[in-house]
Amino acid sequence: MSAGTETRGARHSALHLALLGWATGALFFFYAWILRVAPSVMIDELMRDFAVGATAIGNLSAFYFYGYAGMQIPVGLLMDRFGPRRLMTVAAAGCAAGCVLFAMAPSLWALSLGRFLIGATAAFSLVGAMTVAGQWFPPARFALLSGLAMMLGMAGGVFGQAPLRLLVERLDWQQASLALAAGGVLLALAAAATVRDRARAAGGLRQVMGGMVQVGRNRQTWLIAIAGMGTTGPLLGFAGLWGVPYLALTQGLDRTAAAGITSMIFIGWGVGAPVVGWFSDRIRRRKLPFVAGLMLSATAMAGLAWAPGLPLWAVSVLCFLCGFGGAGQIVGFAAVRELNPPAAAGAAIGVVNPLVTGAGALYQPLLGWLLDLAWT
Repeated sequence: MSAGTETRGARHSALHLALLGWATGALFFFYAWILRVAPSVMIDELMRDFAVGATAIGNLSAFYFYGYAGMQIPVGLLMDRFGPRRLMTVAAAGCAAGCVLFAMAPSLWALSLGRFLIGATAAFSLVGAMTVAGQWFPPARFALLSGLAMMLGMAGGVFGQAPLRLLVERLDWQQASLALAAGGVLLALAAAATVRDRARAAGGLRQVMGGMVQVGRNRQTWLIAIAGMGTTGPLLGFAGLWGVPYLALTQGLDRTAAAGITSMIFIGWGVGAPVVGWFSDRIRRRKLPFVAGLMLSATAMAGLAWAPGLPLWAVSVLCFLCGFGGAGQIVGFAAVRELNPPAAAGAAIGVVNPLVTGAGALYQPLLGWLLDLAWT
């Protein structure tokens, strides 16, 4: 065998392992999204078992985002410094532990602690997949690979609606949560077996923090983060929690059917993320697809809010378009990575992600409070 053949074989093996590592990160994000939306199909049972109202359930669900958003900057710095392999392995196991705590919780505070732990460890999912993509693949493929990871995340959002509701009805919410914990254990094993670290930042904490300072001083970082927040209201506030009871009430649907229609937002997002990512890579522009997606999402959400009496097919189409437009968010991650130093790529994503996803901690309780104003 020639040296050239051996080299090509080694490159092929490295690419194969890199794809497996990226796929593990994407599956971790799929799992994280199931956990993110899970309370939306357990609302009745949780309100009954813990004798609480809508505001309390909104706050309970928001604890996921407190943990998730609060960990984003540390996650970015840790990824830059230590690489994704060990971090993703421990984080997936942490998600499993959070699910067990949630299932066994004797009080609302224990439930909230379980949600916080799930959110804090799920924070490593998308950043992990993006870190693997950034380390092992060329920059021209970053938005596409990130979009495909986002697509799997949205598939998790869909799975966490009607299919998870069926599981809750067949078992109960505690047993369903324990079943989700088993998924976290399997992901931890997969991360240890497939994810590899290609690069780690040199130096200690001072140098890593120096990259963070550069990211924070970049005005574009904050503009992208604020724009990304606009995509999360429909996704996390509506589809992630209150869409199911809203459609059940206004359309006279059972919970499973309402979850199916609400999941069209996740389907639209899942379809849109790789399409918008590919389109952005193809035209080598970030701003145009990002702004166009924001406009489409806002228009579709306005139709859902201010056009009552629509037929179910129209509601489904609007939900799909709302998600498809919101998927333009993925371009923001590619843009902020390109507008900051390569050694601080994880930190840049870690600054944007907490504002984008942490907005769910604002939207969900706010909507619950508004509902409690007139909800009997």
